Amino acid sequence: MSEERLKQQLRFKKILQDSFVDAKEEIPEPPVALSKGRLNSGEYIPMGTYGNFSFISAGPKSKKTFLVSLLASAYLGSHDVFVGDLKGFKGDKKVLHYDTEQSRYHAQKTFKRVHRMSKDASDYYTYALRQFSPEERLEFIDWHLRETDKVGLVIIDGVADLLNDINDLEKSNKVIHYLMKWTQDYNIHIITVIHSNFYNSKATGHLGSFLEKKTETQITVTPNEDNPNIVIVDCKRSRGYSFETFSFEVKSGLPQVCEMPDEINGFIHP
Repeated sequence: MSEERLKQQLRFKKILQDSFVDAKEEIPEPPVALSKGRLNSGEYIPMGTYGNFSFISAGPKSKKTFLVSLLASAYLGSHDVFVGDLKGFKGDKKVLHYDTEQSRYHAQKTFKRVHRMSKDASDYYTYALRQFSPEERLEFIDWHLRETDKVGLVIIDGVADLLNDINDLEKSNKVIHYLMKWTQDYNIHIITVIHSNFYNSKATGHLGSFLEKKTETQITVTPNEDNPNIVIVDCKRSRGYSFETFSFEVKSGLPQVCEMPDEINGFIHP
């Protein structure tokens, strides 16, 4: 047997071993990383679980980065005034937050919000990657996750900047492959952020379509037409129980969960 054939045999045997699922084995449900509310049974309703990824889709200027701050602070342990019944299951894990769109100044403003909202943000590590190429960003995150221990939550705002063209099938597939690999290898939850189309709530490009197919939870963000400081957060799709639609309001530059406005109670997916 040739050396190349032997390597192939060994590789496929490893895949065979790693991919086999015994129907008789008791596989526990993935633990909750972030939740919103509870079922009547008392179980937490997950927004995201460890070993999976979710994504937030929203139009420009929709205050989606404020939702990211809200979720990050809930995971770290926020002051209750901000997060309501959003709850994080952090333990001793870290949060890695990568911003690919904003300058260092504006990225820092986003990161500072989480420090202001959280009781303890010492496990919150933040990076602005706008100046690097898409390939460098993807390779850096891959390296950083490999080199960092005790990671629990990863935020990538925005995931479309990990490739040059969101309509490139091959590169979109590559990004999705990395998201699935990272969540599996490191047992983390990844929150990604992507723009939606102007004419509907669908995430943009082939990358958006692949995210919709592979994600655990798809979250949409819609500003209230009557008061743009109030934002509606909706679970468009989920592999498990969907969390109830909720709203948050931006006050003094910080988001906090608020009562749903009366005129949009019973909100329907856009």
